[in-house]
Amino acid sequence: MTIWENTSSNRSAVVTGASSGIGQATVHLLREQGWTVFAVARRAQRLEQLAEQTGAIAIPADVSIQSEVDALVARVAQLGGADTLINVAGGARGTEYWADAVDENWEFMWQSNVMGTMRLTRALLPALREAHGTIVNLTSTAALASYEGGSGYNAAKAAQSAMSQALRLEEVEHGIRVIEVLPGLVQTEEFALRRLGSQEAADSVYAGVENPLTAQDVAEVIRFAVNAPAHVNLDQIVIRPQAQAANHKLIRTNS
Repeated sequence: MTIWENTSSNRSAVVTGASSGIGQATVHLLREQGWTVFAVARRAQRLEQLAEQTGAIAIPADVSIQSEVDALVARVAQLGGADTLINVAGGARGTEYWADAVDENWEFMWQSNVMGTMRLTRALLPALREAHGTIVNLTSTAALASYEGGSGYNAAKAAQSAMSQALRLEEVEHGIRVIEVLPGLVQTEEFALRRLGSQEAADSVYAGVENPLTAQDVAEVIRFAVNAPAHVNLDQIVIRPQAQAANHKLIRTNS
């Protein structure tokens, strides 16, 4: 075992967005290493299934609602606390141009990506300071380069990225690591479907791309980052499929 393969069972993490995709994959990987994992999402039934599969502790909560965040943090403290917070919950809604912006879509993206991350991080900071812990924020390459029809999502992820940078500056004196993971094209069962509203439209996002990233790929990067020695901070990690050199440069096969 190298210093980069910390399999100690005394590590503990809160993982949001755990009912599917990257959050769920992250729960699986950390549990395989013996971490205590508090799996958080709105869908209680999915969380219970995940808990049965992995031994994670299911805590249903909507992190965009302060009262639910308060109850979540109290429950985590009651069960021994956590030294790591992995903010995966978020998402995109719609591809309308700004001229046709839908208020409800923008409000969802702001609440889930920005306010949810702020509320839960704020609530857990005292415990994370005491533990000299780690915070991982899952943002997106949408934070780095805007595109037509993405202004709402670009804005939310750019804000979340800026928050991560500020938090790193504010908490360095408390021994907290702040890590930002920025994935490009990731094929999961729900992200594009929820954004676009139909399976056909969702499938078209990945059509012809031989190997888009998977939730497992991104979860492996998160696992690696949180298992790095405590003095190693991976500030920003951009991860894309090889076929995607930039947001606008994606190779698709003729088929």
